[in-house]
Amino acid sequence: MPLIRISLRRGRPAAQIAALVDGVYRALRATFEVPENDLFAVVHQHEEGEFIADPHFFGFQRSDQMAIIQITVANTRGVTQKKALYAAIAANLQQDPGLRPDDIFINLLEVKRENWSFGGGIAQYVA
Repeated sequence: MPLIRISLRRGRPAAQIAALVDGVYRALRATFEVPENDLFAVVHQHEEGEFIADPHFFGFQRSDQMAIIQITVANTRGVTQKKALYAAIAANLQQDPGLRPDDIFINLLEVKRENWSFGGGIAQYVA
């Protein structure tokens, strides 16, 4: 049920975008027990002036390769699972497409299960 949103500067090759989505999805499957085929992702590419992030906040050294990853999930996981997810995403994205750890920014949005409809105008989790 996660909804993955990835924002980055325009100009990445299609293979790199596919690797970003795949790395996040594999991490969700491994740590959040997301079922196979439960993949919904949107990638947003922005011009330089439309993608703004402090390069040094919290002591990091961010580059123009930074990716902001926002994932909307049900509010059913604890801190341990969230930490495992962040670590798995970072490991996956370092491996492919080769992002630096400082360029991986992750934000979870937690919503109640009743806030999902996967189609047909039905709240599948509470129907």
